[in-house]
Amino acid sequence: MRILIVEDDAALARGIIALLRAAGHAVDHVATGEDALMVVAGEAYALVVLDVGLPDIDGFAVLQTLRRQGNRVPVLMLTARDALDDRVRGLDLGADDYLRKPFAPAELEARIRALGRRRGGDPTPELVLGALVLDRSRGTAQIGERTLDLRRREWAVLDALAARAGQIVPRETLQSEVFGYDEPVGPNALEVNITRLRGKLAPDGPTIRTVRGVGYMLDAQ
Repeated sequence: MRILIVEDDAALARGIIALLRAAGHAVDHVATGEDALMVVAGEAYALVVLDVGLPDIDGFAVLQTLRRQGNRVPVLMLTARDALDDRVRGLDLGADDYLRKPFAPAELEARIRALGRRRGGDPTPELVLGALVLDRSRGTAQIGERTLDLRRREWAVLDALAARAGQIVPRETLQSEVFGYDEPVGPNALEVNITRLRGKLAPDGPTIRTVRGVGYMLDAQ
């Protein structure tokens, strides 16, 4: 997934970014509510992790603005506050989940996975495509008894294609889900990862097809 982190605590933001990128997500980060609204207006995110206590406008105001604009992006709110009224307020304004600081990294990952499945209408963290089995909760892929040794971005590409197996995924869509806007990316980075994946899926896994001038498709068979 492509995820936006809205958090003004630089150390906490770095930790969350490292955690989620290690799990294969493309992650962008801003530190203010105004920047969050500007970025979300121009990018399609699968999820926003939104801190309540921001230095300009608070997370409640950001969430309220997004919902008034008709933006239904899933929002996971973070807060150091323990008041029940604050949690209720966030949920009433349209938050999809709420997590109180400090939190365990494993819980954050689990909540993000759950929101991702809810967004995609996928009730299970496992995808099976012929001999290929993706365990999305663990970030692992197997073909028969063979476990694929995938780099982070290779996993992200495979997961994005597998979630839309049999459908053409435009190159721009795939690239936006795999790479954050502040990540150093070469002009052929996506193609390099596709080539590596094809080699690792062969000979008994599904095929990644190139639809010239459009994008890529993972065979559903």
